[in-house]
Amino acid sequence: MEEKEELLKVGRYNSKVNEILGINIGDLEIYRSKGLPSHMIKRKHFKCLKYIDYIPDIILSPDYVGINPNEHDSSIEFIKRYADNVLVGVKLDADENYLYVSTMHDIQESKISRRLYSGRIKEFSVDREK
Repeated sequence: MEEKEELLKVGRYNSKVNEILGINIGDLEIYRSKGLPSHMIKRKHFKCLKYIDYIPDIILSPDYVGINPNEHDSSIEFIKRYADNVLVGVKLDADENYLYVSTMHDIQESKISRRLYSGRIKEFSVDREK
């Protein structure tokens, strides 16, 4: 992919997520749009604006990972606990073959519990056995 001016590199996809979720996404770079903060304001995700610089950490070492069931295998959710629980949604651009941050918002503790119970998200551990 050519480096696009409107995109900022925020990390690289960790293939351990594939093992945890049973999916197969390549070892790709992850980008975010320079317009993400204005998108978050438009969607009223004010709480998470202060975490926008934490995206690399959220992607590298999330507390939970999952797949958005409405997006099949092309949309991964990374959740990290700070003072607020923060969800970063990452989608695959199949045409250009790169990953990008599609959304970022806070997520309630009750939703995390329900998603863990239903299996939609799973705990992420760097020390996970293969």
